[in-house]
Amino acid sequence: MKLEIARAYVPGAIGRITELHGAYYHQHTGFGLYFESKVASELSEFLRRYDSARDGLWLALADGRIEGSIAIDAVEADTEGAHLRWFIVSDALRGSGVGGKLISTALEFCRARTYRKVYLWTFEGLNAARHLYEKHGFRMTRQQRGNQWGAEVNEQRFEYHLPG
Repeated sequence: MKLEIARAYVPGAIGRITELHGAYYHQHTGFGLYFESKVASELSEFLRRYDSARDGLWLALADGRIEGSIAIDAVEADTEGAHLRWFIVSDALRGSGVGGKLISTALEFCRARTYRKVYLWTFEGLNAARHLYEKHGFRMTRQQRGNQWGAEVNEQRFEYHLPG
């Protein structure tokens, strides 16, 4: 299997990233149509305004097929920080180290652009992802009950502060 991390849009990326999220979160948390449509619409909106000098999208490709993704949405980097979004790795590659490579690549991008802070929203119970975030220097800064994903969960905000 040929594996690569590509910083590029690939035709079908919106659909495949949405599919990965929809299938994983339905199986593991029971999220449904609301969540999947939210992923699709917000990812589409991000890619419509995508600025390669500011934003980043990386895809984990296995033999050319999208098996993982991560994005940096930096439209509010100067005020709120760069937003790490759409981080997912397929069952086929989970545990292979691809997730760590995606996070490292996104953080290197943020360092190169001298973003002061990177943040993400997740929720309690995603232990493997939380382990990766903390391993790369993210710390939980807030925890609250919420339903931004279509079901009530214990939402968590993690932040990474870049030196300088």
